[in-house]
Amino acid sequence: MAIDQHGDANLEGVSIRSLPKVSLHDHLDGALRPQTIIELADEAGVEVPEAAADDLADWFEDQSDSGSLVEYLKTFDLTIAVMQTRDGLRRVAKEFVEDLAADGVIYGEVRWAPEQHLGGGLSLDEVVEAVQEGIEEGEDSVEGSGRDIRVGQLITAMRHTDRSLEIAELAVRHRGRGAVGFDIAGPEAGFPPSNLRPAFDYLASAFFPATVHAGEAAGLDSIRSALIDGRALRLGHGVRIAEDLDVVAEKGEEVQVRFGDLARWVRDREIPLELSPSSNLQTGAIAAWGTQLEDHPFDLLYQLGFAVTVNVDNRTMSRTSLTRELKLLADAFEYTLDDLEAFQLNAAAAAFLTIEEREELIELIGEGFSA
Repeated sequence: MAIDQHGDANLEGVSIRSLPKVSLHDHLDGALRPQTIIELADEAGVEVPEAAADDLADWFEDQSDSGSLVEYLKTFDLTIAVMQTRDGLRRVAKEFVEDLAADGVIYGEVRWAPEQHLGGGLSLDEVVEAVQEGIEEGEDSVEGSGRDIRVGQLITAMRHTDRSLEIAELAVRHRGRGAVGFDIAGPEAGFPPSNLRPAFDYLASAFFPATVHAGEAAGLDSIRSALIDGRALRLGHGVRIAEDLDVVAEKGEEVQVRFGDLARWVRDREIPLELSPSSNLQTGAIAAWGTQLEDHPFDLLYQLGFAVTVNVDNRTMSRTSLTRELKLLADAFEYTLDDLEAFQLNAAAAAFLTIEEREELIELIGEGFSA
């Protein structure tokens, strides 16, 4: 079924899109407008599977709904192919910011892997600078329309290549010039964070924060490595932490759960989970629990006190928005505006900002929801 990712949704008579939101897990190469892909592909001589924007949006959605992270990642071959020039990167980043703001996001972090955008002859520093130019152009455009948004870069290393230390150094080099954190992405199974330990050691020595993709295509060992080897302050997805929970009894609406040591640590230390409901369904990350959104362990984790946040992961591939994700969750688990506010407060508290900036963000969310 085709979904309008730009549509609005209401909860308790309130427009979800109008509410202030925080986006922590959003890939730049997974958030291109279909029309932009077509135009950039034409300039670059890249073949596209569909010539019309709506048809291309359908193609991404169909290709991504495979139940496999490996197959899901193949759709990025097209988006990355049109992001190899300074102008292309700048345009995509600018539109990324504009689309976030149109969805009610007031603070966002965009993750992307500079090493995948060197095909046009740009250097690592030049591609980061191009994306930052686009982000700032987008922020100015949003401000010109009477709104405010701030977006920081999460510089990402691909976990299956050997450039992680180089990318970590790149991220630290651009601290204060757009980069707010580090991430690793790509195929999770078989490529644990421990493989990239030198990069994480360097980041720790520089006091530079990291979020790590873990607990999506691989389970508890991956999460454990993210925390120990990666010193992760957040878990990218992290949904499979629920494998360390044993539901031992259900009495009416009351559920008794036995925690494993890892799950208890993540919960008690309030390590944020960057959950992405639609994406988790598409990639099979929640296959152990079912195939419908109602099967997602999101609500179990939330009710048990984990620091859950709601994210889109890849807007183009999942044909979604943060508004849509929140509405899907509200429908599946009968959430109220108070619950949606709690998710935004969790995300604000987890943002890679100073404590003063996080407190300001929390205040803005409170004001927006109370209004």
